[in-house]
Amino acid sequence: MVDDDQAVRDSLEFLLESAGLGTRTYASATEFLDAAGALESGCILTDVRMPDIDGLALQKRLAALGSHLPVIVMTGHGDVPIAVEALKSGATDFLEKPFDDVYLLAVIRGALQSSEKTREATSLRNRVTTRLDTLTPREREVLVRLVDGQPNKAIALDLGTSPRTVEVQRARVMEKMAAKSLTELVRMILETGMLR
Repeated sequence: MVDDDQAVRDSLEFLLESAGLGTRTYASATEFLDAAGALESGCILTDVRMPDIDGLALQKRLAALGSHLPVIVMTGHGDVPIAVEALKSGATDFLEKPFDDVYLLAVIRGALQSSEKTREATSLRNRVTTRLDTLTPREREVLVRLVDGQPNKAIALDLGTSPRTVEVQRARVMEKMAAKSLTELVRMILETGMLR
């Protein structure tokens, strides 16, 4: 949480920790940015109006750094243009102080769940990319056809080879892609959007 108001930081820290959410607080965006590189998971709750770097500028800097942590922007001054700018810049939500504690906790938990799903999808995509890089060009051709639902005989005809050769290449694809079944292989490729 990033807020230049000590009372707000203390209050929110107490609320979040009493709800079982680990919390780190920062008195400024600069202080937060100094520690941001070490943060791999979580959710950023930031005030809009702060000296030096405001919450919107912080949000933009995080995006420029490639941070995928969800950002929830809060303000004591309800301002529609600021809310629109925050949301257009990728904020998960925009809260006006004072806000309902139950609602705040729900927004944070939702952001954390969304972040976890994104992190899992990125991890899967990275693993699939690494595995795809181990395939030979011919194994990639076989993989594309498998994902398209072609049987071995049709793949062999397409590639001008024998069904037995396709069976061997298919087995290598399954092994290199660490897929236990054709269904798992197809799902892995479709979920990550690879080969498209």
